Amino acid sequence: MAEPAATELVVVIDDEYAMRLSCGKILAKMGLRAETFEDGTHGLEGVSRLKPDLVVVDLKMPGVSGMEVISRVHQIDPRIVIVVITGYATIDTAVEAMKCGAYDFLPKPFAPDELRLIVNRGLERRRLAQEAQRHEMERAILTRRFVTFVSHQLRTPLVAVHQYLNVMKQVEQSPATRQEWIGRCLTRIEELQNLISDWLTLARVESGTLSQERIRVDLSQLIPVIVETYRESAAGERVSLESRMPEAGLPVRGDRNCLTVLFDNLITNAIKYNRPDGKVTVTGSLSGGDVVVRVADNGIGIPEKELPYLFGEFFRVKDESAKKATGTGLGLHISKKIAVEMGGTIEVESQVGVGSVFSVRLPAAVEAETPLEAQNKCGSRKES
Repeated sequence: MAEPAATELVVVIDDEYAMRLSCGKILAKMGLRAETFEDGTHGLEGVSRLKPDLVVVDLKMPGVSGMEVISRVHQIDPRIVIVVITGYATIDTAVEAMKCGAYDFLPKPFAPDELRLIVNRGLERRRLAQEAQRHEMERAILTRRFVTFVSHQLRTPLVAVHQYLNVMKQVEQSPATRQEWIGRCLTRIEELQNLISDWLTLARVESGTLSQERIRVDLSQLIPVIVETYRESAAGERVSLESRMPEAGLPVRGDRNCLTVLFDNLITNAIKYNRPDGKVTVTGSLSGGDVVVRVADNGIGIPEKELPYLFGEFFRVKDESAKKATGTGLGLHISKKIAVEMGGTIEVESQVGVGSVFSVRLPAAVEAETPLEAQNKCGSRKES
């Protein structure tokens, strides 16, 4: 169990001075902050002002009862954990306290270890609840951001295609202009296809299905095939491509299609963010029981301040020379998800104006297995 944080606060509400003093000393030795109050009225004022993590309250007190304190504490903040104590412990009172919202029940007299145990459990529950809430908030923020992004990314190309087709329908154009506009429409439609494909790929990767089936894949054979598919597009950007793989092979266990997506993304980025007469080199090696594949380019490089966010969803490098580059901003995020799901890592070293090196490290396959055709779980999209 995790140790309590020094900033965690416990409020003790009990009409017995000796009990307040004893609980305060025990909690202080646990490294917690403790505030004590002699009755329910002052205790509720303290809870409202201090917003503690946990409240220890006696059920039998004059004036405002412990049961009422439980109810009103939850009105102040339902996330506060409540532990009730009493010298008149019965099953009925324990059940009633739990129904009112108490987390646990401690009969008097109790040993210091019993209080420590129940407080630690209560604080651990609060920490887990706070973490779950943080995750939920992050998910809500990501959902809103995703909806906003989807609305913009889908609407922009659709509006452009609609405008071109609408004008073509109503106004005569020269054959050259007509062909140009059709080409622009096709480009926009391709952007939509790429975006949808990346979303589907990301959904499949995040579903965890990658771990359900793995076959032996030799990257020394797969990567040269991938490199060859981009040789023509690289030549169009005046970028040369080269792969150097060891003859002994680079076997890993994974889904062939997902591995293709991973290295597709890295190679296309290396081409896209390169410079005229630039070079992309893909090398592989075995290191300490791992397969290491490096994709190096001598392109524009990545500003140091952007590196911590590079593998985030929808992130695009903010660089003047990269403005012409297109993509969904999901490619590197997907690549990292795939690498991590397969038990590996992906890292980057980059210097502006010099180039970048992306290093993928995956566990080497130590046993041969009968090759099977992998199901296309990750699609075949690339690009970030």
